[in-house]
Parts: sequence; structure tokens; C-alpha cells
Amino acid sequence: MFAAFASLAVLASGQTAEMPVVVPQPLAMKATSANFTLNEKTVIVTGTPGVGRYLQESLRPATGYHFEMKSRGAGNAIHLHLLGKKAQDLGDEGYKLGVKADRVDIEANSEAGLFYGVQTLRQLLPADIFRRAKAEGVDWTVAGVEITDVPRFRWRGGMLDCGRHFMPKEFVMKFIDLLSIHKLNTFHWHLTDDQGWRIEIKRYPKLTEVGAWRSNSMKKYSPAEYTNEPHGGFYTQEDVREIVAYAKQRFVNVVPEIEMPGHSQAAIAAYPWLGNDPTKQLEVGTKWGVIENVFNTDDSTIDFLQNVLGEVIDLFPGQFIHIGGDECPKVQWKASEKVQAKMKELGVKDEHAMQSWFIGKMDKFIAAKGRRLIGWSEILEGGLAEKAALMVWLGNEGAMEAVGSGHDVVMAQTTHTYFDYYQVKDRTKEPWSIGGNLPLNKAYSYEPILPQMTAEQSKHVLGVQFQLWSEYIPDGKHAEYMAFPRACALSEVAWSSKDSRNFERFHAGLPKHLARLRALDVNFRNLDPLTVGGTEEEE
Repeated sequence: MFAAFASLAVLASGQTAEMPVVVPQPLAMKATSANFTLNEKTVIVTGTPGVGRYLQESLRPATGYHFEMKSRGAGNAIHLHLLGKKAQDLGDEGYKLGVKADRVDIEANSEAGLFYGVQTLRQLLPADIFRRAKAEGVDWTVAGVEITDVPRFRWRGGMLDCGRHFMPKEFVMKFIDLLSIHKLNTFHWHLTDDQGWRIEIKRYPKLTEVGAWRSNSMKKYSPAEYTNEPHGGFYTQEDVREIVAYAKQRFVNVVPEIEMPGHSQAAIAAYPWLGNDPTKQLEVGTKWGVIENVFNTDDSTIDFLQNVLGEVIDLFPGQFIHIGGDECPKVQWKASEKVQAKMKELGVKDEHAMQSWFIGKMDKFIAAKGRRLIGWSEILEGGLAEKAALMVWLGNEGAMEAVGSGHDVVMAQTTHTYFDYYQVKDRTKEPWSIGGNLPLNKAYSYEPILPQMTAEQSKHVLGVQFQLWSEYIPDGKHAEYMAFPRACALSEVAWSSKDSRNFERFHAGLPKHLARLRALDVNFRNLDPLTVGGTEEEE
């Protein structure tokens, strides 16, 4: 394997060349003496028009060049080549990229692999290539390299909570763009919660007519402080289709999350009969935290939620449907004569097992539609549904229990992936956040494969993702500040080989990558001047 950590590479001529900064770090990369320069005569040669158009449209704004696409071509060209015979070393998403004086070659087994090669190509150009307006006086030279690159994990994701604070469609698309630039391929879209229902369901219009709007929002939890302003918004089904199509063009799979049986007050406010006291009219939640108002277990409520999931499945073509399942208090179930009677009828021993029955009903419905259910750690309570996958946000025990029983997991633990946490210990210098301390180097240090996992168990680790819970993230610019550059670190956890990860190398190159984010108008958190291992940010 080529040296991954050197900032300077020795060329065959004996000269040295600076190793390009590529985030996430490729599996193998070496510098060469051949550079390629874009000009008005450069063409894109490809039989894969989708990726070709993406490259064409990505390069045009800053360069001002049209970059004609052709099916054949020789000199001064970028070649995107889909391999006819599958290269075993590249897998489903890997690619090879080579730069010569008169051409750039990107080859892969799939369009996704070509797309990731294109993302690397963009990073081999000056940072101004990411601008959305013409950049004058820039030499559009591609650094000479040979790269072989393959991702470590299949699931490489970021979660955006639009339930607590609605994020406009345009920002959701920008967020997807930022994921794809970092070779993250999963957008987990948290769409419903106590404080807001954000997706149009045709069969149940009150979910958005009532559930998408709240009268107030908390600014701080303790002591309680409020904005004294209403908040709301939702995505029409047309919006959702547009966003899903936009993500597909960038090889990002969208995983919708519809929370149940807890985190459901907005839905119960819209349809009181879904709750455990149908005579009580709730309002859409205005407080953060865990709320006791949860769905009842009536057959009519199960039918309601399956009807909702039916419309959701029609909108989202991906394999996984997320049903939440976290932080569901059982107080109302314990007090409900109807729930207790149903538990007795079903022979269910306790409320945890009742939640397992509830999740199991959704699992069977989703499986019958050809999809897979995924939920947070608590869906383990009472036993994990047969085909379900687990998103691990709590400790290691749940992950081990799941993989030990042959279930797939996505690692998303609070300790390393909750980017709503503070980025430094000195909170006085930061916007108000939910708590915790998750500095850049800690995010980078995350290892999704636990040391106690056997080789067979580790195969059930689908991957990793970061979380942006939005209680204290009211808008897109704030979300960007909390996500970046920690999402850059997470991208290397998800994509790069374990052996190639090195925080000192990553941190040294990060200013060049942040210049790309600046060109994309990303409100990232600036790096503090630091020495690795020697400042508060890195403790």
C-alpha cells in the first residue's frame, strides 16, 4: 500500500511533490509528476451520462467551461469508464483514478464508484472549483496522482432532525450535497416527533394541518426559557419526491424515520384517539425531552400507523424504513386498562414485551412490502423483531446482543457521533447546545467494530453515521456549524481503512479542505490553533 500519512511524496525523478488533501483519505494514493489542466477544449468521455452530467455541471460554474460530453475521445479528456468485467478489488463502490498530462482516467464497477471518483477529482483541483460562480485567474490543474479507493463500510450516514426544527427543502438538498461530497451515502431523515410532524400523509391530512405547527419552542431546558414564537412547516409529497430524486442522483439513499410508539405527541394532537386518553386534547409539544404521551396499542392505531408507513414506503424506494422506537415511557400503558387487557389477551409479560409486539407488527408490515425495519437501541427491549436492524445509540451491550443474534447494526453512539453536543469544553464560546462534549479528535477516533466482536459478528456492522438532533439547532447555518468539520472526521471513520486513519495527518490537511467548504458557503466551525493531544479541544 502507498504511504498514506506523508505530506510530501518522492517522485521517480527524485523530486518531491506535496500529497493532495483528499477527505476522506483514499485507501491507496501516490503522487506522480504528471499534472492535467482543464481548459476550454477539455471533454468528458463516458458511456455513463448521469455521472458525466454531474461532473459537467459541477465543473462549469467556477471554470466557465462547457466540457462537452462524448462517447469516444482521445487527448485532453476526462474518461469515466464503467468496467465491463467486475474488478474484485473495487467492490460495489470503489474506483481507480489516474492522472496523466493529457487525460484523467476514472474506472469503477458501478456508477456509484465513478461518482466517488468524480468527488475525488474535484478535490484534486483548486478549492475554487466548488464555487457556484466563475472564479477568475485560477489555474485549473489536477494534481498528478494514482489512486485506488474502496470504502470500509456500506452504511455511511448523517441524520438530520427536522421534527424539532423544520429545515427548508433547499437546505435539505444542500445537506445531501455535503454528504455526497464526503462519500457519505445515507441520509437519515428524522421526520416526526413530539414537537412536529413534517411529512404530508394524504390519508390523514390533520397530521400536517395540526401536527406540523406548535405554539412555542424552548430556547433552554433548565431553567425553562422559551422563544414565545410559533414554529412549523412540513414537506409535501411532491417535496419528498424531489428530494429523494436529488439524493439518488448523488448516490445517497434516504432513510425516513417515523417515530413510534413514543415521541408521538404531534400525531396524537392531530388525532386524539391515537393516545391513551382520547378525551384529552393535546397540543403539539413545546417542551424538549422525553414526554409520557405515547401511542396506544389498539388495533385501530396499528392500522393507522401501517397506513402511514404504506404512504411513506411509496415515497422512499430504499431498503430501510426507520420507526424510531426510542425513549418510550410506559407510564400510560401501565395505567391503561385497555393496554393491560390486551397484554393479558396476548400473553405478554410486561410493557417492554408489549413494545416488542408493537414493533413486531410494524416489522411484518414493512417486510411484506419488501423493505427492512430499523430502529434505535430500545427496540431490543422485549426482544428484537426477526428481520429488524438496530441503530445503536446507547452502550455496547445492545450492539453485542444484536450482532450475537445475527442482526445487523448501524453504530451511532452518543459518545462519538452526536454532533448536537458541544465541540469544546469551554461552553461560553459556543452557541447553546444540548450538553456533552464531543471534540473533533474524539469524533475522528470512533471505531465502529468493537474489540469483543468476532470476525463473523463484525460482518453485521453495516456502518456508522452522525446525528444532528435539532432541539437547539434552529436553522441550516447553525446545523452546518455543528456538523462541520466533525462530519469530515466521521467520513474517514466510515470510508477510510482503519490503518490509514491518522488524526495528525487529517488535522494538518483540514485547512485545505475547509477552503472547499468555504467555497460552498458552509458555516463550519473554525479550527482552534492546537497541537495534537495538547489542548482543551482534544482532551
